[in-house]
Amino acid sequence: MDNANLRLIFVVTDLIAPLAVGYFLHQRQLVSGEAINKLIRFNVICIYTILSLLSFWVLPISWSLLIVPIFGFLLILVPGAIGSFCFARRFTSWLDRGAYVASAMLANIGTLGGVCAFILYAEEGFAYTQIIGTCQNILLVLVIFPMAQYCYMKQSHAIRKTNRLRTFCELFFSINQLSLIGMAAGLLLNASGIARPAVLGPVFQSLVHIAAWIAMLPVGFLIDFKQVHRYEEKVRSLTALRFLITPIIFGVLITLFVKDPVVKGTLFICAFCPTAINAVLTSRIYHLTTDLAVSSFVITTTAFLPVIFPILFFWLR
Repeated sequence: MDNANLRLIFVVTDLIAPLAVGYFLHQRQLVSGEAINKLIRFNVICIYTILSLLSFWVLPISWSLLIVPIFGFLLILVPGAIGSFCFARRFTSWLDRGAYVASAMLANIGTLGGVCAFILYAEEGFAYTQIIGTCQNILLVLVIFPMAQYCYMKQSHAIRKTNRLRTFCELFFSINQLSLIGMAAGLLLNASGIARPAVLGPVFQSLVHIAAWIAMLPVGFLIDFKQVHRYEEKVRSLTALRFLITPIIFGVLITLFVKDPVVKGTLFICAFCPTAINAVLTSRIYHLTTDLAVSSFVITTTAFLPVIFPILFFWLR
């Protein structure tokens, strides 16, 4: 059995298992919400910064690398535009519309896509997903947050009296963006010709598993199946957008413009990624319909893990 086949086991051990454990902890009330929030911040600030450094240190630098950020931005903007103009307008509530568009734009690329790309393409695939994840973080602040604010204002017919400029700066230049420094440091070491010590290879692989657990466990903690069932009908079009419309559009673009097989395969994985937990967080921050975003996350992730990714695995391998 080759390494890719062995890594396929990570779908269960690194993605499904922590979801189940998080859900169990919430149901038994064994962990507080505050502890979960601290766990999320530790993962974002510490683990992902180290992973970014180690993966970008060995990332092959070529012209193919330049096309990844372009697709990274398009993978957020195109589904968002389709979701906004074709589907979200049918909602009478602006709070529903905002949650829907956020769920359409934000895909679980950095965490779920990163593990799936690692399974198929090892550290190189993981690094490419982090570039796309960085593009998503930029648009989260510059596009998605203002969109969510606009929807809230339209619903409430009032402007919230807070210092938005200060909030914007705090979100964009916060310690949560520390992984960007890790990426830059890794690229600098890479471009300088400094070889990464061999001992750091096993360290990287171990951290991928730890990061996946820390990222997915809080998601399982947030799942409420009663609310998921309530909003099931409203997110059916999101499922089609995630697994049919977006992959068809980007399948054509990737085939036409991407030649490198690892970049191509990684982009295909990203095109199929389900709704991200950041859609839920955005909805909470701006008082949108959070349960709609949670339902989109749960339904699309439930379809992706046992069905979509195994198909992608055997096709792309």
